[in-house]
Amino acid sequence: MMSMQSSLYLRRLRNAALTAALALGLPAWAWPDKIVKIVTPAPPGGSTDVLARLIADAISAESGQTVIVENKPGAAGSIAVRAMLTGAPDGHTLLVAPNNLVSEAPLAIKPTFDPFNDVRPISAVANSCLVLVGNAELPKNLKGLVEYAKGQRGKMSYASFSAGTASHYAGLVLNAKEDLDMQHIPFPGAPPALAQVMGGQIPLMFDSLISSKPYIQSGKLVAYGYASKTRSPFMPQLPTLAEQGYPDINFCNWTGVYGAGKLPTEMVDTIHAALTKAAATPKFRERLATVGFEPAAEQSPAQLSQGLRADYERNAGILKSAGIKLSE
Repeated sequence: MMSMQSSLYLRRLRNAALTAALALGLPAWAWPDKIVKIVTPAPPGGSTDVLARLIADAISAESGQTVIVENKPGAAGSIAVRAMLTGAPDGHTLLVAPNNLVSEAPLAIKPTFDPFNDVRPISAVANSCLVLVGNAELPKNLKGLVEYAKGQRGKMSYASFSAGTASHYAGLVLNAKEDLDMQHIPFPGAPPALAQVMGGQIPLMFDSLISSKPYIQSGKLVAYGYASKTRSPFMPQLPTLAEQGYPDINFCNWTGVYGAGKLPTEMVDTIHAALTKAAATPKFRERLATVGFEPAAEQSPAQLSQGLRADYERNAGILKSAGIKLSE
């Protein structure tokens, strides 16, 4: 058991560190004694899990506290959100997840939480965008691919890494734009979908560049365009879909930190400021690039909330236009 003198010493040490942080203009973390827990809907070893652990390291460095990561995959993120909400809304239990947790998943599976009241975005940390890929037997450029698909109207299909995700929505937009009448084939994640595309069973897929890049580089997949307004720094030779006449196929996800809806605004601002500072360091950005993420543009928590609402409404509109009802 810790003695009273030891406890007093540690308290004075923490106070001294806080005073030093304030003097240096660093954010003051209001977590004096408790372990910080980060929950993520990703399974261990995935790109989101790796990012969650990078963020945990950054929080630990900024706050001086122990930070643990808990993986709670399943149910379109609902399990992870419920796990976060079991903690007190005091900043000690946070969530690291892609923005599709709010802007896409609730349209696919009826959530057990209110995505706009129970969950509060704090900081966007990293970006990843989709790329249109096809098997190696298809035409090698987008114009040729579209002409080929029109000749196969109603006979082609495209894969996605789940119904109600950006991978699905992007295919719907291309379908509508060119009247291709492709059938959507959803899979439980990117790996099995990519296996079918590379094997020739399904010709096309919109996938994250993070998971497709190795197969593009090895020649097992053909890349037709990057679903972003700007080219990827990891594959700058690949033109965007917007450059090729498809500006509406713009599907990028940011991954970052969320808190409970009842988390006080002061705490949200404190965590946001500290994460912004940590994410701007060369070391953090180098580690992001190693995983395959781009740094996210700086946005305030209020701007993130507005963007999530806009993306949700856009995706709902895409489903409505296609006559699809996913959430039950």
